[in-house]
Amino acid sequence: MKALWHKAGQAGLGLGAALATTCAMAVNSLPGGPAVRQIDMHPPVTRIAEEQQFLHYMMLWICGVIFVAVFGVMFYSIIKHRKSKGAQPANFHESVKVEIAWTVVPFLIVIGMALPATKAVVAMKDTTNADLTIKVTGYQWKWGYDYLKGEGEGISFLSTLDVTHRQASDAGQPVGDDYLLKVDNPMVVPVDKKIRIVTTAADVIHSWMIPAFGVKQDAIPGFVRDTWFRAEKVGDYYGQCAELCGKEHAYMPIHVKVLSQEDYAAWVEEKKKEMAAKADDPSKVWTLDELVARGEKVYAANCAACHKADGTGAGPIKALDGSPIVKDEDAGKQIQVVLNGAANGAMPAWKQLSDTEIAAVITYTKNAWSNQTGKIVQPSEIVAARQ
Repeated sequence: MKALWHKAGQAGLGLGAALATTCAMAVNSLPGGPAVRQIDMHPPVTRIAEEQQFLHYMMLWICGVIFVAVFGVMFYSIIKHRKSKGAQPANFHESVKVEIAWTVVPFLIVIGMALPATKAVVAMKDTTNADLTIKVTGYQWKWGYDYLKGEGEGISFLSTLDVTHRQASDAGQPVGDDYLLKVDNPMVVPVDKKIRIVTTAADVIHSWMIPAFGVKQDAIPGFVRDTWFRAEKVGDYYGQCAELCGKEHAYMPIHVKVLSQEDYAAWVEEKKKEMAAKADDPSKVWTLDELVARGEKVYAANCAACHKADGTGAGPIKALDGSPIVKDEDAGKQIQVVLNGAANGAMPAWKQLSDTEIAAVITYTKNAWSNQTGKIVQPSEIVAARQ
């Protein structure tokens, strides 16, 4: 009997621990992102999103009324005119009134739905007179943002899932209300300005989507497509790649930060200073320690998600620790893999990184963990390999 009570106590403790874990994992609605038990569309912050929500409800009500009316008449007829009550079927071949009614009424309903929908679609495609134009490039698996026109012109950066969130996902321990939506570099735009988004992709089809803006535009390799939004509220807004783009598709979030005009101007100034500080002369000769220190940061931000922080890899992802290509005296082999990718896209190309960043991360892998080759790759070698 004591043994049974002991087992019951252990089971109770296990259940309590499970409940405690569940409570600890509880999350709240994320402003600008998904909500807990969400059944409605995102709260709109653009006129286009408001129009989409209006169309959604309008068509839902129209279809609901048609559903109730049609099935109401059908079931009424079945019950009222059933054979057990002695009902006799009518015998006629055609009715001009009925023919006109079931032609005209659906036509009017379709026109009533099509006119506002067409108006919204036309407005969605009007990308003229934009205050700011941003090129959005989809990569496996991150986003590249290039500010092409307007305040901030010349700014360029990559936006990647925050490393801590990827590590939490690998460990099966979700963190925060913005789990798998936090990025290292969010796209920043000013409030109440028309933002034109030009989309393309470097490898496979991606899709740039922000539900609160009412925006979803595919990014297709070799094609340039565009859309736009005008955010009317300051805040943080979230989305994700909405086109299945490979094994890391779930780790490709979008974060747009909408600032006041004053704060946006300050961000532009700070970002340009940051870019100027990072602009490296590709002809500069670096020391081993300098490249390793720089490469460690590049590796953590771009490579550790797949190859692991300790370089051991996982599953089909090859280990870099002890890799023959990494340890090879001919650095050109590894340079080509990083620049052009390998294994039919399983290892994506990283041409979007600067010459110094690529040289640094290759030098880091050649001298990290057990590799310790002492080999240095200079940025000038990357410049030559690109040609």
